[in-house]
Amino acid sequence: MSDEHFDAWLKNERRNIPKLVFTNGCFDIIHKGHIVYLTQSADLGTHFMVALNTDHSVKQNKGTSRPLQDQYSRALVVAAFECVDFVVLFHEKTPANLIKKVVPDVLVKGGDYNVTDIAGYDTVTNAGGEVRTIDFVPGYSTSGLIEKF
Repeated sequence: MSDEHFDAWLKNERRNIPKLVFTNGCFDIIHKGHIVYLTQSADLGTHFMVALNTDHSVKQNKGTSRPLQDQYSRALVVAAFECVDFVVLFHEKTPANLIKKVVPDVLVKGGDYNVTDIAGYDTVTNAGGEVRTIDFVPGYSTSGLIEKF
């Protein structure tokens, strides 16, 4: 979907979503930690949007050896989860600009973040929304899996 189509969709449909939950990530190798995180996040609202880092964005954040899967493969996998209603790609290092467009009711990140440091915190809280963190499942991380191999 082009930016113009996405903007039109937001203009027409966002107001019909009672409680939109938003998270973002690379989701390069799906594991138990991701599944728990995604399902717990989705439970915080009526609809769940996952913003996925493009390949360029992943390289900016994780280095040139990542991602292991291309952005379209990662998007397809994330979109296949029953708890996920929308998947959108973003090109920047953080989804701050996308969050300004979407203005979710709930913004979620992993427990390694300080809530006030999460990209989009000001946008969401100034609009009356909430920013939450979800605890990690111990022993499950993409980096940890990569190191095993």
